[in-house]
Amino acid sequence: MSRIGKNPIEIPSGVEVSVGASEIQVKGPKGTLSTAVHPTVAYKIEDGKVVVNRVDDSREARAQHGLRRSLLANCVEGVSKGFEKGLEVIGVGYKVSVQGPKVVLNVGFSHPVEFDLPAGIEGRVEGSKLLLQGIDKQLLGEVAARIRRVRPPEPYKGKGIKYIDEVIRRKAGKSGAK
Repeated sequence: MSRIGKNPIEIPSGVEVSVGASEIQVKGPKGTLSTAVHPTVAYKIEDGKVVVNRVDDSREARAQHGLRRSLLANCVEGVSKGFEKGLEVIGVGYKVSVQGPKVVLNVGFSHPVEFDLPAGIEGRVEGSKLLLQGIDKQLLGEVAARIRRVRPPEPYKGKGIKYIDEVIRRKAGKSGAK
């Protein structure tokens, strides 16, 4: 049995979960999210918890069991607490700013790079750090990855855009003639 799939999902107060034929709707104080229902997985709401079980013991059902439980848990956590992802801009003259729904990056190109934030994702800047917030964990991670892709960190000086908790493996570089 899936170790992740067998854990029940606690439904916090103020969060409403409704199971439909094709998707599960999760409503909370921060917004509404939905995740798809797979036919090999059954959902039961009891005692303020959602229990995810598989219908049979096929390979596909075993694969979907933990995945569907994790997706639903992310929806519940997103509408109740939300998610935050941080990026750090490192380099001389490199800076980041948020102008409404746009992130403007000055990262060593001849022009500033403008990145439009999708609906549901908000950004704020604290010094050289860009903090992204949203209720959809998948969308938040995708937006952060696309922003990082503008100027990924290089291994010699560490300049570029990196995740706050990311560790850059550094290289020695040239030793020089003696």
